[in-house]
Amino acid sequence: MSHSSAAPDSMPDASTFAQNMGKAAEKCQVIMHEFLARQTQDLPNLPYDPLNIGSAFSELLTRLASDPIRLWERQFRLWEDYLHLWQNTAQRLIGDDNGQPVISPEPRDKRFKDKAWEENAVFDFLKQSYLLSARWMQHAVTDASGGLDQHTARKVDFYTRQFVDALSPSNFLMTNPEVLKATIASNGENLVKGLEHMLEDLERGKISMTDFNAFRVGKNLATTPGKVIYQNDLMQLIQYEPTTKEVYKTPLLIIPAWINKYYILDLQAENSCVKWMVDQGHTVFIISWVNPDERLSKKTFDDYMIEGPLAALDAIEQATGETEVSIMAYCLGGTLTAVTLAWLHAKKQQKRVKSVVYLTTMIDFAEAGELSVFIDEEQLKMLEARMSEKGYLDGTEMAVTFNMLRANDLIWSFVVNNYLLGKDPFPFDLLYWNADSTRMPAAMHSFYLRNMYQKNLLVKPGALTIAGVPIDLSTITTPSYILSTREDHIAPWKSTYAATQVYSGPTRFVLAASGHIAGVVNPPAKKKYSHWVSDSKKLPKSPEKWFETAREIPGSWWPDANDWQKPFAGPKIPARKPGAGKLKPIEPAPGSYVKAMV
Repeated sequence: MSHSSAAPDSMPDASTFAQNMGKAAEKCQVIMHEFLARQTQDLPNLPYDPLNIGSAFSELLTRLASDPIRLWERQFRLWEDYLHLWQNTAQRLIGDDNGQPVISPEPRDKRFKDKAWEENAVFDFLKQSYLLSARWMQHAVTDASGGLDQHTARKVDFYTRQFVDALSPSNFLMTNPEVLKATIASNGENLVKGLEHMLEDLERGKISMTDFNAFRVGKNLATTPGKVIYQNDLMQLIQYEPTTKEVYKTPLLIIPAWINKYYILDLQAENSCVKWMVDQGHTVFIISWVNPDERLSKKTFDDYMIEGPLAALDAIEQATGETEVSIMAYCLGGTLTAVTLAWLHAKKQQKRVKSVVYLTTMIDFAEAGELSVFIDEEQLKMLEARMSEKGYLDGTEMAVTFNMLRANDLIWSFVVNNYLLGKDPFPFDLLYWNADSTRMPAAMHSFYLRNMYQKNLLVKPGALTIAGVPIDLSTITTPSYILSTREDHIAPWKSTYAATQVYSGPTRFVLAASGHIAGVVNPPAKKKYSHWVSDSKKLPKSPEKWFETAREIPGSWWPDANDWQKPFAGPKIPARKPGAGKLKPIEPAPGSYVKAMV
């Protein structure tokens, strides 16, 4: 192997390079001025330790100091690995390329995909020394975390990984071979463009993950034809135009999460779950949640149930004459649906819902994954104080939190692409949706975080009262289809599986490949991700036991869910048009609520 593969094909033009470096320096001054101005503006309102990290790491240091021998053993092994790495690198530099790497990146780690990370001895050394240090740091923290309480240990582990990820040599100009090659080949033009991108993002307030000019809701996103037939303060209800001459008698209501906008299920025609369901012969309705402002700050979780699913059921009855519906609910929309079903059962109205498909839905928050890092008393008080100032949680704060869960993919990869390589973001519909964040009303969001994430009251019978009714999820007898995704970092599949042991009605559990979004938005035509099913009639308590008996099926879960739902769909009847019932169209889909920006 060569150890000079990072070398450019031609040397840069000195004059052009110097001019571009001068431009870059000027832009750096502008960026620094902008950054300091923003920090000065925000500083009086920031607590000393806004994420309550200091106390967690203080406990960690105490644990490390209490067991110096174990720390010394880890340090000794690190130096052994470094010595081995030095020997390998020295051999490569004199032409012996037969040594095996001391450590290699995980197969899914995209940071070191450029060939120079392997073929160039210097960059290979940088890569391996970083990976060795990262492993040492994380293992040392894991060892010391054994004596900490679970929440503190998880917080220390999470922020250690954030620190380690930020220090990757791929994130810096002088230690990233791909960036160095681009800088020399373009006479530094990439850095000038990158700083222009950074200035634009500072103005926008977030990193550009996609070309924001490439998409427009209602034009090339959320384009399935339909009409808004009902609206209230919190939502618009869309009824979609049929594409078949006959439809199933039982309408299908889709309830998305209000943390994001509904069109994740209706991106473009080729990956729209909404369009696919319409094409299967369902009369599809979907809730499009409002993007709330300070006027809606007092809206509660009760209001979201009353003005959301319950209002939608009443509107669908007016539009179609049907008193029973099937539901498909996504993430927090599924949590709300479970609450609604328990409420309907207490009111002797459970027959209004014939079946439910839950998508990546948590009802038991005992093991809520890495989002629980952000849920402790100090952080909740800080969050509530910020929300009280505006009446809502700004959508960008939610977006940053979710992006931190996958920092290498959703933060650092764009830092390298946009700022160091100077490339324009690639147009990607899913990432456009990801950046189109929504606000959270203060009253509702505080209730949700405290009672579900922090106290885990929802799964305890009668512990929560919603709209005057003690909620008991175990009373739910509605047939349930529970879909989880294997790499979900927001609703971990082993946590969502807990619902199989709570509901009293017949339940089917299906596990899809990939994560919280890509595992759900997986159209059959693309055949991208597989899913697992089990033929066992009784679901075991342990998710691991379920997986032992599960069989993998290539392709999308959509047809499986549709086949499961057919027995509840009723006979075929002539297709229904939006506005044919008692509710007249208000405006064409996708409606105005979804277009409200943060």
